[in-house]
Amino acid sequence: MSGVGESGTARIWRNWAGNVTARPVREISPASADEVVDAVRRAAEDGLRVRTVGTGHSFTALAAADGLLIRPDLLTGIRRVDRAAMTVTVESGTPLKRLNTVLAREGLSLANMGDIMAQTAAGAISTGTHGTGRESASLSAQITEVELVAADGSLLTCSPGENPEIFAAARLGLGALGVITAVTFAVEPLFLLRAREEPMPFDRVAAEFEALHTENEHFEFFWFPHTGHCATKRNNRSAGPAEPPGAIADWVERELVSNGLFQVASSLGRAVPATVPALARLAGRALTARSYTDIPYKVFTSPRRVRFVEMEYALPRAAAMTALREVRAMIERSPLKIGFPVEVRTAPADDIPLSTAYGRDSVYIAVHLYRGTPHRAYFTAVERIMTAHGGRPHWGKLHTRDAEYLAGVYPKFGEFLSVRDRIDPERRFGNDHLRRVLGD
Repeated sequence: MSGVGESGTARIWRNWAGNVTARPVREISPASADEVVDAVRRAAEDGLRVRTVGTGHSFTALAAADGLLIRPDLLTGIRRVDRAAMTVTVESGTPLKRLNTVLAREGLSLANMGDIMAQTAAGAISTGTHGTGRESASLSAQITEVELVAADGSLLTCSPGENPEIFAAARLGLGALGVITAVTFAVEPLFLLRAREEPMPFDRVAAEFEALHTENEHFEFFWFPHTGHCATKRNNRSAGPAEPPGAIADWVERELVSNGLFQVASSLGRAVPATVPALARLAGRALTARSYTDIPYKVFTSPRRVRFVEMEYALPRAAAMTALREVRAMIERSPLKIGFPVEVRTAPADDIPLSTAYGRDSVYIAVHLYRGTPHRAYFTAVERIMTAHGGRPHWGKLHTRDAEYLAGVYPKFGEFLSVRDRIDPERRFGNDHLRRVLGD
């Protein structure tokens, strides 16, 4: 066991942002699927609920454990690369950074990914991690098979051809259906992306959003509250050659500016909120354009060292710019001082029951605040706007919605609950947060 003292009491668990803590009865770090099976069976004998944590990058209490906490630190590595099927199977605790670097070395890549690589494979799919894409969807949509330990201790292989109903739900299962021990992703030959980063006025981005989305494989932008400035990013496949950013220039952009100087500005803004609008205007005016061509994970992802809390909603694409303008108007007429940019990304419709993009082309609007900054007033006001447009909250990010609301915005919500009732009737994999968002 890992972290368990003689008393059997595990250490306190905290998430990445530090806003969620839990004290499980015990914790383990299993090294194989068989050890997970044994742990789940023992927990059932002892009447303990079971939760698995990855790297803690969720802002909700989704992973908080009051019984057995499973850490997948030792469930890492590549099980197999199947070039005939164009898939890769990884242990559930494998960090996405390791997966991406191994794939690149093998001349392979995921089609799309989120903007960080810190999460574990199972943690990322279980919460609906996504990037931005016109046709390529979330990590969950790229799964072809999952292996999980169910509440009765059975080890299940789930795919479109084997346990298909469980597979459909477990692609984004919130950890509510069992402990995932392995994930199989679809992959493709390694390709190049041409990244074009460019400042653009808010009014232009909002007016031309549909065209920008349609004309680019991957489009996203950040709007700086209290200003009319946006930073846009367009990523499209390229025949090459590779033209990565220079090492010094990239360090200046990704580390010095995006992390070091932003950390200083965030700390100052938290201590003296009146400085936030001026800092935002300064940041907006400092934006510059750049282009480069590189392999996917080096374009899609970047380091995020400044800690924050976040709320994100997925809206029908047609409603997104109206909602964003409403957020801007709300901030302008309020005393709020918002030091983090608002992030906007897209996703195509998919068929995963609890996916925020289920059945509709979606736009994600994410709001953040520096860790330790009071966020309730801002997030509440934004959430009111998002829910008025039928928004679906990201499962790993802060929100106040409950099962009654979520059942109304997810057409397949009842089907997911039916699968859960069948394979975990005693709620072995439940916790208080899941009771709120899924119901009893």
